[in-house]
Amino acid sequence: MPILSRAKKRVGKELSSAAMNADAKQTDFCVYLSAILLAGLLLNAALGWWWADPAAALIMVPVVAKEGFDAVKGKACCDSC
Repeated sequence: MPILSRAKKRVGKELSSAAMNADAKQTDFCVYLSAILLAGLLLNAALGWWWADPAAALIMVPVVAKEGFDAVKGKACCDSC
């Protein structure tokens, strides 16, 4: 996903496309959330830390909540949008 995000940013810049830049930003959020999820799952599976997966979910809450509130308010996800 990080490679996809960089490619979207490059294409968005070349085309001066606000939509592609916004999509690249959303892909960045997906990367962050996926990394947090993977870390929680790996800690649970490798070390038997049963609480790592729920902790990862709690770490995601502020990011998801902010995106949700911004969407309801109609705020753009990036400055060029």
